[in-house]
Amino acid sequence: MERHLISNTSTIYDALERMNQLSGSERTLLVVNAERRMVGTLTDGDIRRGLLRRVGLEESVTEVMHRNFRCLRGQQPDLFLMKEARRKGITLLPHLDDDGRVVRLYDLTVCRAMLPLKAILMAGGRGERLRPLTLTTPKPLLKIGDKAIIDHNIDALVRVGITDIDITVNYLADQIKAHFSSPREGLNITCVSEPSFLGTIGAARLCNLDDDGTSLVMNSDLLTTISYEEMYLKHVATDADITVATVPYIVSVPFGVLDTEGDFITAVKEKPTYTYYSNAGIYIVKNRLLKAIPADRPFDATDLIELAVNEGRRVAFYPIDGTWIDIGSPDDFRKAQQLMRHFNDINRNK
Repeated sequence: MERHLISNTSTIYDALERMNQLSGSERTLLVVNAERRMVGTLTDGDIRRGLLRRVGLEESVTEVMHRNFRCLRGQQPDLFLMKEARRKGITLLPHLDDDGRVVRLYDLTVCRAMLPLKAILMAGGRGERLRPLTLTTPKPLLKIGDKAIIDHNIDALVRVGITDIDITVNYLADQIKAHFSSPREGLNITCVSEPSFLGTIGAARLCNLDDDGTSLVMNSDLLTTISYEEMYLKHVATDADITVATVPYIVSVPFGVLDTEGDFITAVKEKPTYTYYSNAGIYIVKNRLLKAIPADRPFDATDLIELAVNEGRRVAFYPIDGTWIDIGSPDDFRKAQQLMRHFNDINRNK
């Protein structure tokens, strides 16, 4: 962050020298006063416009800096402001304390949001449908491209500011623990052992859960481009106790379908198509609901959804608009490999 700070007593020439040491979209400087309070931003565009106004290189940066800058304030970053900044092409966004001092600088090309969520990745399953691949390797550690499946998911969580991550383990647990034994910068990753198989979500109850917090719980063997940011905003907007990510499942009937009432036909639908929503294995859940999971027996995610519905809690859903692959079979595994090669080819040709 320090390399982006420049004193308001510096000259425009000084600023150009500093910018020359930065790269690409990072060529933005934050102008601070003697008390390190932020007073403006400065880009090469600001300097160019200043030079066109005949401002000299030995003039102060305050002559050309942008004073009406966007910034984050408060302990929890404003998600809507970050989203709007991205829409306007802003790549660096400062976070100021109550005194106006810069405490953090967000690179929005790397960290798109700062979601106030803990993540729980369920990684204890046996992956039996992927045998023999999973006989000696737990499914989350199988590689898609050059990276383990679970690491693709962790990278996606980091991009939305989720850094507190619990991973529930059981089958071949030692391998997953070894995979995460070395600290990863900026991340707090904890492996939580299941004493026995506790179903698709039961082990979440074993994690350290803040009563007033919210967690993102997901299967660790998914490959998806879901927008966790949009899912969270939907969760907040609906004031849900649990929001379930869904994928569309389309059924086409190749015949005319009759609507009937008693002995009579009331309508005819020719070859109709019906869309249903399937559980995608990704949930945003209030921790108080997760704590309702029984600790002494297996418990599936569908059990938790049913529990919430029966108790009259708010249960929302979020349709995934993008890629979603549940890597549960050899065909799914091959499809995921092909998709990753396609993404890599696109990125190389950009």
